Amino acid sequence: MHIRILLVDDHEIVRIGLRTLLSHYPHFEVVAEAANAQEAIEQTLHHQPDIVVMDIRLPGKNGVEATREIVERQPQTKVIMLTSHADEEVLFDAISAGASGYVLKQIGSDDLVRALETVGRGESLLDPAITQKVFRHVRESARRAEEQCFVSLTEQELNILALLTKGLTNREISERVFLSEKTVRNYVSSILSKLGLSSRTEAAAYAVHHHLQEHPPS
Repeated sequence: MHIRILLVDDHEIVRIGLRTLLSHYPHFEVVAEAANAQEAIEQTLHHQPDIVVMDIRLPGKNGVEATREIVERQPQTKVIMLTSHADEEVLFDAISAGASGYVLKQIGSDDLVRALETVGRGESLLDPAITQKVFRHVRESARRAEEQCFVSLTEQELNILALLTKGLTNREISERVFLSEKTVRNYVSSILSKLGLSSRTEAAAYAVHHHLQEHPPS
């Protein structure tokens, strides 16, 4: 397996260190270097490396933005983000931009070599020190997205929607919430309208699908 690599970092000493390390492995070839995002994009298009080792914090356009453009314009090239800090927001942005790997600069030389080989085989990786941060961020993002599914509903509408999921009729709901059957019917119509649904069954299915039981009214 021969892997052609582009090194991107605004600190020359970092690039020299990486180039020196990789020179000890005959299956790695550093084909070019870049000190900023624009150079990284240009060098990628020119040399078409297998992997770009990309620093996140670059002058001007950052490494995440450069990664997004590289992946869009040169999809066969993989990008490994190399950074000093395990910042959750930046990590998630990097993965969303199409990065195949994300490792900390504190990584040992053997681990970095394995990371490059892993991505070179077409696999994805994350530094074990930050994998849990990714999962936590993904779960939190999913939770916030689900909460937005019900943001247009009032507290009373949420109560009534929760009762709809139990298969209750308007009369049974009216007895539970101490409202007239007509008022409940109006609430149901409002719920359907706000959620863009056409039936009670759809509303109940929507509520269950988006885990309404995990987001009870305050």
